[in-house]
Amino acid sequence: MDKLVSVIIPNYNGGATIEKCLEAVFSSGYRNLEVIVVDDGSTDNSVEIIKRFPCTLVQLNRRSGASKARNAGAKQSTGDILFFTDADCMLQEDTLAEAVKSLGGHEDAVIGGTYTEIPFDDRFFSAFQSIFVNYSETKRSEPDYIATHAMAIERGLFIGSGGFPEDFLPILEDVEFSHRLRRSGYKLIMSPDILVQHIFNFTLMKSLRNAFRKSLFWTRYSLKNRDLLADSGTASRELKTDVASFFAGAFTLLFFLLSGKGILLSLLVFIILLNLWSSRRLIVAFYEAKGLPFAFGATIYYMMLYPLAVGAGAFAGAAKYVLSEAGK
Repeated sequence: MDKLVSVIIPNYNGGATIEKCLEAVFSSGYRNLEVIVVDDGSTDNSVEIIKRFPCTLVQLNRRSGASKARNAGAKQSTGDILFFTDADCMLQEDTLAEAVKSLGGHEDAVIGGTYTEIPFDDRFFSAFQSIFVNYSETKRSEPDYIATHAMAIERGLFIGSGGFPEDFLPILEDVEFSHRLRRSGYKLIMSPDILVQHIFNFTLMKSLRNAFRKSLFWTRYSLKNRDLLADSGTASRELKTDVASFFAGAFTLLFFLLSGKGILLSLLVFIILLNLWSSRRLIVAFYEAKGLPFAFGATIYYMMLYPLAVGAGAFAGAAKYVLSEAGK
């Protein structure tokens, strides 16, 4: 008999997406499952929506964060395997079957999946983000972290690990969890066939705010963890090269306009070409997923505007880290 899988979904004001999320879970081709939704003090209509489905609803008294919600769901679970996902993600029909298959023989591992290349809302900025995450998270079979939008783990291992940190940053608890387990000798394994479709609803401003926020917290965590330059999923060396190239190019262009020295234009061209070469595999991913016009637009956005938000977030994160260390 197939192992029982406990699907654990934290929810906070997910009224716009939780119905699609649960419909997808219960349309799974994997039948031996239980679904546990932990509501983190929602103030919208999402609890009413959740109650329409045959799942276990756990309600926290007040908003406590996704880590506590996931831990609460794990405590309520009875499955052999825990599968974590989010309230704005849609499992594919074979997602759980692929997770169980990938975990077989790897009880000492955390198994990860990623987003489908094409998101549920197939618009430019949402597609950009979904392709970017898919590419970044699947580059390595043994990644730096496993994200909680698609994470499979044996229940005993999760409970024994102490679960996700509840007194941590608002995001990146899955990164801390992954690093902690790896230091304890457990493996992190990426399975690109474990896919969930994300509902982004990104506009230009939402995309830039997301980039700023994630970069801010990632920089704070990386400085504390002393791995700022690590090739870590979406915080990849390619993205870091992209940000460095953007600011180097901007200053080079400024100096050229002030001095008129032609050598600076040659340097600018070199910086752009270096960035294109560094990002070539991501650009190919844009092209293979959505064709040439999209790849052209996505590359321009990735090189000319996205790094401004990431860089600003990194600067803010570094400043917060320095201030917090100075206050100790």
